Amino acid sequence: MSTVTQSPTETKAQRAERLKREKNPWEALEEVRTFAPQGFDAIPEAWLKTYFRWWGIYTQGDGAGALGGSGGEGRTAPYFMLRIRLENGFVTSRQLRAIAALAERYGRGVADITVRQNFQLHWLTTEDLPAVMETLAHHGLTSQATCGDVTRNITGCPLAGINAHELLDASPLTFETAQMLVGNPEFYNLPRKYKISISGCPDWCSYPEINDVAFTPAVRGGEKGFSLRVGGGLSTEPHLAVRLDAFVPWGQVLPVVKAVTGLFREADCLRENRERARLKYLFLRNGWTAESFLREVERRLGSRLAPAGEERIPADAFRDHTGVLPQKQPGLSYVGAAVLRGRITPEQMRVAADLSERHGTGDLRTTNTQNLVVINVARAAAGLVAGGLEAAGLHVEASAFWRGAVACTGSEFCKLAITETKSYTRWLVEELEERLPAFDQQLRINVTGCPNSCGQHRLADIGLEGKKVKVNGRMADAYYFCLGGAVGEGAGFARPVGYRCPADQTPEAIERLLREYLERRLPGENLRRFFARHSETELRVFLAGREQEAVLRDPSPGRPSHELEA
Repeated sequence: MSTVTQSPTETKAQRAERLKREKNPWEALEEVRTFAPQGFDAIPEAWLKTYFRWWGIYTQGDGAGALGGSGGEGRTAPYFMLRIRLENGFVTSRQLRAIAALAERYGRGVADITVRQNFQLHWLTTEDLPAVMETLAHHGLTSQATCGDVTRNITGCPLAGINAHELLDASPLTFETAQMLVGNPEFYNLPRKYKISISGCPDWCSYPEINDVAFTPAVRGGEKGFSLRVGGGLSTEPHLAVRLDAFVPWGQVLPVVKAVTGLFREADCLRENRERARLKYLFLRNGWTAESFLREVERRLGSRLAPAGEERIPADAFRDHTGVLPQKQPGLSYVGAAVLRGRITPEQMRVAADLSERHGTGDLRTTNTQNLVVINVARAAAGLVAGGLEAAGLHVEASAFWRGAVACTGSEFCKLAITETKSYTRWLVEELEERLPAFDQQLRINVTGCPNSCGQHRLADIGLEGKKVKVNGRMADAYYFCLGGAVGEGAGFARPVGYRCPADQTPEAIERLLREYLERRLPGENLRRFFARHSETELRVFLAGREQEAVLRDPSPGRPSHELEA
């Protein structure tokens, strides 16, 4: 395999910037096709480690995770993962069948729904890539810009256009924004990944709090439009997006996005360190404020924006869109199924596609809680759709544990993960269902295989962060607990509470914690508020069943993920 010439003094950031200057991968798709007959070993290192990402392709780990390699990164297997772009989570039955066929033919029957409403395939070989990408294109799909230093999948409310309570249907703006930025050579070289959320939903279900740029519904002087937030993100230094004092009318959304994106692109201070290259670091490390950011946006626009309008911050509630509920269209309902840890089989995808055609319009939506929604179902047929999904293992009526679980890719495929997450999360949910069968309170359990928060554990009621501990002389998976995360009203990140235990002991710890909550909670008190009024020492007692000294939350074993954060 050929390698990239690199100066001994060249930093990772300098190398990344040099490679991006040398080539726009969006204009080099033909090179991907030429790799197929040559095989994995012939692929240049620059493509394996950098350029492939602009097409949503990245190398797969060998299953051992970060500790199987060196420098915080595991060994590479001769296979690829690939993300499929679904703006706003929109997917048709025809497209879903195509994804099912690709997963079955090339991906060993494995597909995942991600926390940015994408589908993700695994086990692709070099020889498979051209056929996979051609099939996607034939069905109006693409993997372009689902990874790399570009605009990632633009998220929005899965119920856009059908939610009776939405202020406006913002989904056209997600597609128009993607058309403006994705594939545009002006925006192929950003400092780092760039995440946008646009929604008219009153529940903020696309998590604007953690996006680089987020538009949420607002009203000013009777006009419907948006509030603007910037600089949100998770990873090892989480930061809630900052609201700017600006009201953005519908017709100004694209110009504002372009202005913010240009500001980000030209912020050279963010190109000096890959670990501090996200937009949030203008606020965290470079002295920017909401006021200075707005002034620069308005300078680029050439005009002032009106002051912020009125907005309603949603209560801290489930945003997962499961169950059978009415649409705003008379006589129609949507049916949402909880896809446990996002893992879905080709047969389940085909069942959902068939049901959406037989009883609806062939339209479905993915959610950022890794679920799947069938929309435009005749109300009289909603029970049939729900029954069909249930029979396929896609639960419409799910336990609080099944409904509230989210998991990152984990060491099964990720080179940066410390623990395996997908099978573990299923086992954990089944254990908790058996231990606490009557538990019916809102609960978010997010599992992430390392500190980089691809599983969004810092937003969860119970966030589990992958670690290793020594058990009987051997290293074993373990989890560190972060408690009390929230979005919407009372938004804040889950607290590291100083408790860690082997993975096989987590169900017992969570059972103790939840039983304490059920016994001690105040009337109407949810988990977030319960955790907030107890000290970390008390929470450790609830988890361990006894007093226990705090365990330090050890830092990431390597650099924050440049590849896998969804």
